[in-house]
Amino acid sequence: MAAVADQLNNVMQKTARLIELCNALQEENQLLKAENQQQKQALDRAKNAHLELDEKIRVLKLAKSIEGTSEKTLDIKQKINEFVREIDKCVTLLKK
Repeated sequence: MAAVADQLNNVMQKTARLIELCNALQEENQLLKAENQQQKQALDRAKNAHLELDEKIRVLKLAKSIEGTSEKTLDIKQKINEFVREIDKCVTLLKK
């Protein structure tokens, strides 16, 4: 009879230990889930910052290309005006 009582006591102790381990694992799981959520939020913030920086880079590239084009356009317009003046001079000389 003592053997059965000892076995029952042993089973009760192991069950209590398993319950303690289960509770500890559940707490650790909750902590890991919270940390995971924080990491996801940090990643989302980093992705948003990255997208904003990409957009700024795109806008800057566009602004520089337009800026360069306006200088080129101004140079081209000046050259065209010079050609038109030369053509006008030629036409007036031909009329004489």
